[in-house]
This record gives sequence, C-alpha cells and structure tokens, in this order.
Amino acid sequence: MDANRVKQILSSSADIEVQYNGVSVWIHKLHEDGKTATVELRGPLEEQSEVDISELQEF
Repeated sequence: MDANRVKQILSSSADIEVQYNGVSVWIHKLHEDGKTATVELRGPLEEQSEVDISELQEF
C-alpha cells in the first residue's frame, strides 16, 4: 500500500478492511516518514504496532 491510499483510508468514514501479515488491523496514523504507520489489531487485544505500509493489504 502507498502513503496516499493510507491517507484516504484514514480520512474515510467507511469501514475499509486492511490486513497486515494476514491479520485484520485498523490504521491509526501515518508517520511523518510516509513509510510507516501505527496499526491496531482488530479484536479484544487492542495491540498496537508500528509497521511498514508496504506490508499492508486492502481487502
């Protein structure tokens, strides 16, 4: 995924499914470098991670 698409998803009111390593995640923010983002696992764990946006996939 590229930075422009991450920005579009963040500003959208739609529930857009994004996966990281096969796991559904919410994108919280795009970092200033434009290459990484903070994501949170969907579900009860609410675990946040910083990931490379090139590894995010939209479904």
